[in-house]
Amino acid sequence: MPDSELRAWQVVLERVEGDLRDGRLLPGDRLTPERELAAQLGVGRSSVREAIRVLEVLGVVRTATGSGPSSGAMIVTTPRGGLAAFLRLQVAANGFPLEDVVRTRIVLECDVAETLAARDADLAEIHSILDAMDASDLGRDEFLALDARFHQALAEATGNAVVSAMMAGLRSSIESYTRSGAALLDDWGAMSARLRDEHRAIVEAISDGDAVAARDRIRAHITGYSADVAAVLGVRDDAGVHAA
Repeated sequence: MPDSELRAWQVVLERVEGDLRDGRLLPGDRLTPERELAAQLGVGRSSVREAIRVLEVLGVVRTATGSGPSSGAMIVTTPRGGLAAFLRLQVAANGFPLEDVVRTRIVLECDVAETLAARDADLAEIHSILDAMDASDLGRDEFLALDARFHQALAEATGNAVVSAMMAGLRSSIESYTRSGAALLDDWGAMSARLRDEHRAIVEAISDGDAVAARDRIRAHITGYSADVAAVLGVRDDAGVHAA
């Protein structure tokens, strides 16, 4: 039976981590089908899907819909240092105050933006994410899932495993406030359009090699949205997270 102190999806992640560590799963292998894995671990299929979504955001798996040998979740990389560090940070981050999470994001992502602007980074995946976010039929949750992947992909593009791990570890906490706030915003269409524009402005500054603009734009992006979320959630904003 799963440890009662762990969330069900974390039990699934620990199983995958063990299989990766022991060599039972390698890049190119496919995860056990959802129904079978849920039965093996005594968890719901929704927990398996959440775990797979986490693995996809971390860049460990890629998923394909449909049926046949090409469907399901395929391992694409083995994370350096394993998943344990990600899990520990995610569990801890669930109890962090919003302002602390925002401050940490600002420190990490400003450094990410400056680093990428100073080098000829491969931004192909990031551009594909931006294009996917432009789809007119995207639901709110789909948009926010792509938003999470956008920020994680920026961190991964630096090649800094520690920064990537920290961003991945904060994912649950970040998604918690972005989703909670998005559900209460009066005009999600206007907000999503603003976020799209801000994302592209950040990437434009990085592509132009303008480290100052890249840093300033990502800081304004994070602080602006978090301030809006704090307002609708009625959270006290002690982090100085105001739009620039």
